[in-house]
Amino acid sequence: MYILGISCFYQDSAACLLKDNQIIAAIQQERFSRKKHDFNFPFNAINACLKIAKITPKDLDFVVFYERPLIKFKRILKTHLDYAPLGIKKFINEIPLFLKQELFLKQLIKNKLGYKGKIIFVPHHLSHAAASFYPSPFNEAAFLIIDAIGEEETISFGVGRGNKLEGLYHLDFPHSLGLLYSCFTEYLGFKAGFDEYNLMGLAPYGKPKYLDLILNKLIDLKEDGSFRLNLKYFSYGYSLKMTNSKFEKLFGIPSRRPDSEITQKHMDIASSLQKATEEIILRIVKYVYKTTKKDKLCLSGELALNCVANTCILKEGPFKDIWIQPASTDAGSALGAAYLVWYKYLNKPRQADEKNDKQQGSFLGPCFSDLEIEECLKKENITYQKLDALDIPLIISDLIIQDKIIGWFQGRLEFGPRALGSRSIIADARNLEMWARLNLKVKYRQLFRPFAATILEEYFRDWFDLNISSPYMLFVAFVREDKRLKLEISKEDLEGLAKIKIKRSLIPAVTHVDYSCRIQTLKREDNPLFYDTIEAFYKKTEIPLVINTSFNTKGEPLVCSPSDAIDCFRKTEMDYLLLGSFLLSKEKNLFKEYIKEEVFNLG
Repeated sequence: MYILGISCFYQDSAACLLKDNQIIAAIQQERFSRKKHDFNFPFNAINACLKIAKITPKDLDFVVFYERPLIKFKRILKTHLDYAPLGIKKFINEIPLFLKQELFLKQLIKNKLGYKGKIIFVPHHLSHAAASFYPSPFNEAAFLIIDAIGEEETISFGVGRGNKLEGLYHLDFPHSLGLLYSCFTEYLGFKAGFDEYNLMGLAPYGKPKYLDLILNKLIDLKEDGSFRLNLKYFSYGYSLKMTNSKFEKLFGIPSRRPDSEITQKHMDIASSLQKATEEIILRIVKYVYKTTKKDKLCLSGELALNCVANTCILKEGPFKDIWIQPASTDAGSALGAAYLVWYKYLNKPRQADEKNDKQQGSFLGPCFSDLEIEECLKKENITYQKLDALDIPLIISDLIIQDKIIGWFQGRLEFGPRALGSRSIIADARNLEMWARLNLKVKYRQLFRPFAATILEEYFRDWFDLNISSPYMLFVAFVREDKRLKLEISKEDLEGLAKIKIKRSLIPAVTHVDYSCRIQTLKREDNPLFYDTIEAFYKKTEIPLVINTSFNTKGEPLVCSPSDAIDCFRKTEMDYLLLGSFLLSKEKNLFKEYIKEEVFNLG
C-alpha cells in the first residue's frame, strides 16, 4: 500500500512516500526549485518520490495533506475580524491567496497528479506529533510540539503508545513561542521564519542582559510553562511587520536594517532571547514529564531545531532519552501525515525497534549513480579523475590535512535542514582560519556563524561532554577541558566578534566562543564511506572529526543533483569536489573564471 504525504503553502513544502509503514522517500520542494523554504505545491518532490518507488500516481492508495484548510481559514478570518479595521493590507495579501490555494486543494491535488483516489486531511500538530513519535525507537513516549502556528495550536503535547497518539494539552494562537522567536529574528535584521538560526549563532557573543525584561514585560510565564504574550508589543496579528514601536521603545533601539552593523546590544538581545527560550521550554518539558509520567520524549516543530535548547532539555530536564524528528519543520509533517493514515486511519499495529529508529539516517532523497554523474561531467566538458572506492578515504583525508575544502556529494539526499554526510562541505577543524575561509569564501555568509563537526561515534565522549548520540546534528556539546587551550585573561575580556579570532581548543574551527559545538555522531553502518574517510583522517592526525557544513551558499537550499553541486563548486572557493567516484579540482584551473571577488558585510 502506497501513501503519499504532502505539506505546502506555508513553509518547507515537501512530499513523503510510505509503502505500508516503511519510508520510501521524503524530499523538500526547495531542493528542485532552488528556492529556499519553497512553500509552493511540491510537484517536483512528489514526482521524485514516485520515481524512487518506480510507481505512478495511479498506484497510490492514499494522498494525505498535513493540515485542515477550513480550520486554518476560520482562524485567519477570525484574527482579521478581531483586529479590524487594522490589518487591511495583510488581509488583502493573505485571504485571496489562501482561497486560491488551500480551499480548493482537493481539486488542485487531483489536477496536478492526475489522481482519483482517497484524499485525507489531518490536523497540523497531529502531523508533527506523528512525525516525532512513529519513526522513533520508543514504544511509549511523551511528545511535545513547539512551532510558530498550526491551524490554531502553537504548542501541544501528549502521549504516544504503540500506534496511538493521545493529545493532552495545547496552547493556541496568538500566544506562540515560535512567533516570539521570529519577532526577535525580524527585529534584529534577519528574515522571520527563515533566519532564526542566526540568533542562535549570535547569542554566545552577548550576555543575557535583557532576560528579565523579556520575562517581565513581553511574556506572562507560569511555573508549568504555560504563558501569554503581552500583545501590545506585537503586531503580527494585523501587520506584515511583526513588532511595533512599543517593542522598539522597550529595548531602546529601532529595528536593525539587514545591511547594517551588528552591535554588542544586538548580541545581548539575541543572548537574552535564547536564555528566555530555554527557560520557557524547560518549564514546559518538566510539566510534560509530570503530566505524562513517561521517561522518554519525542520532539518536533520548528523550535525542535534549536539545538542549544535541545541540549538544555537533555541536561536539565527530567527525561532519560530524547528523539527529535530531523525534519522538524512543516516538511517533516508530510511524513507524519502519511504515518497517520497507516497507524491511525487504518489502525495498523506498530512495534518500535529500541535500538534503531525508522528514519534511515534521514537519507531519503534522490541518489545519482556514477553513470549519471559521469554523463553530467561530460556534458559540461569538465575534467575529472575517477577514484577507486578504496582510495577515496586516503586521498580525501590527505587533502583535508593539506587545508583543502572539499565538496562531498554521495548517496541519497538528506531530508531536513542538516547536511549529514551526503551533501556536505568538509574541512580540517584544527585550523582556526578555516572558520573565516568557509564563511566568507565558500558559504558567503556572516562571519559570526559557527560550524558543526562530524565525529566518529566511539570517540565523541572523549572530546565532548554529551552523554547521548547525535546522529542528526540536533544537539550541541561543550568541548572537554583537556581539549581546550588556556587563554590569557585579556583575551577572555574581548567582546563581540573580536572573540572569533581566539584559538580556544585543539579543534578551533568548530569551537564556538562559548566552547560549544553542534555535533553529528557517526557510526560506520550509517555512512561507511564518510566514516572511513574521517577514520583515515584520525589515523593520520589523532583528530576523530572534521568540519561538516551544508553543501550550499547563503540563501540557497542544499544541493540535490550533480549539476547543482558543480554550480555551487564553480561559484565558491572550494578546492575539490568529490561527486560519487569522480574528483574535480580547482587547482587545475578548471573553474577560476567563475570565482568572483566580493566584499562581505559581517551583518
